[in-house]
Amino acid sequence: MAINISIFGLGYVGSVSAACFASAGHSVIGVDVNPTKVEIINSGKSPIVENGLEPLIAEAVKAGRLRATTDVHRSVIDTDVSLICVGTPSNPNGSLDLRHVERVSEQIGAGLKSKSTPHVVAVRSTMLPGTVANTIVPALERESGKKAGLDFFICINPEFLREGSSLKDFYSPPFTLIGADDESTANTVRQLYENVSAPVFVTSVKTAEMIKYACNCFHAL
Repeated sequence: MAINISIFGLGYVGSVSAACFASAGHSVIGVDVNPTKVEIINSGKSPIVENGLEPLIAEAVKAGRLRATTDVHRSVIDTDVSLICVGTPSNPNGSLDLRHVERVSEQIGAGLKSKSTPHVVAVRSTMLPGTVANTIVPALERESGKKAGLDFFICINPEFLREGSSLKDFYSPPFTLIGADDESTANTVRQLYENVSAPVFVTSVKTAEMIKYACNCFHAL
C-alpha cells in the first residue's frame, strides 16, 4: 500500500530514506530549509555522495514519486506520515544539540493545527532516551493545539545507516525497529517497510529510544 510521506531534513538519513521509500512506490516529499538541496533533488540528483543513490533519486523524480520543497505547512497537509530526519550535532560539552529537532517539531505542529485527518510523526533522528516525551511531543502539542495519541500520533523509527553502505543497510538491515505506544501507529509505519526483508520489532517509544542508543554504543565499541 502506497503512503504519502513527508521527510524533514535532506541530509544523509533524509536523502537515503526519501530515495528508498519513493523507489518502493510511496509518494515522498522531501523538506529542507536549504533551497539548494531542494533544487538538487528536484533536478534528479543527489545532495550527498553515496554510491547508487543518484540513480534512485533520478528514477523516483522522473516517475513523480519524489519531489522536494521548503514549504513545511503544505508538506504536512499533503501527507499522512512525517519523518523527522534532521541532524542532532554535538555541543562543545558532548551533549546533543536538539534545536533543529525542536524547531522542525514546532513547524510540523503548526501544519497539524489546520489538518483534520490523522497524521503520524515518526522520528528517525538520533536522540537521547526521553527526547520524544520531553521535547518533541511538547513542541508538537504547543504549536498544533492538539493532543498526541488523540489528534495526531507519534512514534520513533531509528535508522542504522552507515555512510558508504547506506542502501545495503536500508534494504538488508538486521532488524527494523518501531517504537509506538499504540498498535495502529506501529502498523502504519510497518507498511513503509513491506519491501524490506528483515524482522520488525515493535516496542514502546521509550524502549525504542534506549535500544537505538544501546546499538550505537555497541557499534562504536
